[in-house]
Amino acid sequence: MAAFNHSLLLALVLASSLSCMDVSSAARHLMQSSQPTIPTIPTLPTIPNMPKVSLPPLPAMPTLPKAALPPMPTTSLPTIPSLPTIPTTIPKVTLPPLPSSLPTIPTTMPSLPTFNIPTTMPSIPFFTPPPSATSP
Repeated sequence: MAAFNHSLLLALVLASSLSCMDVSSAARHLMQSSQPTIPTIPTLPTIPNMPKVSLPPLPAMPTLPKAALPPMPTTSLPTIPSLPTIPTTIPKVTLPPLPSSLPTIPTTMPSLPTFNIPTTMPSIPFFTPPPSATSP
């Protein structure tokens, strides 16, 4: 992979150096040639003045009658119940007494059940083949 990266870098350097010769000769050619004459930009026509439009005056703001609203009914809020009291003392917890003697752990393992594994393959009964058809 490193060899590929180096060869790619070498190819890029080679391509840029070969392209620089054409660029430098083109630049020298442009420097030695005379400058072209720039054409003059034509003047734009003037925009004619538009007539002023006057708008009619706005009508006076009419006075609106004041509407009398009926008073809002008042409702009383329900009372908030008082918080219950939290006890400050923690009740004592009594644990049951420990047993005087621990149960004994068995020292022998129970015997495992035995399995009879057959050593011979049972025979599979085969059906008799059908009679063959005789060809005339």
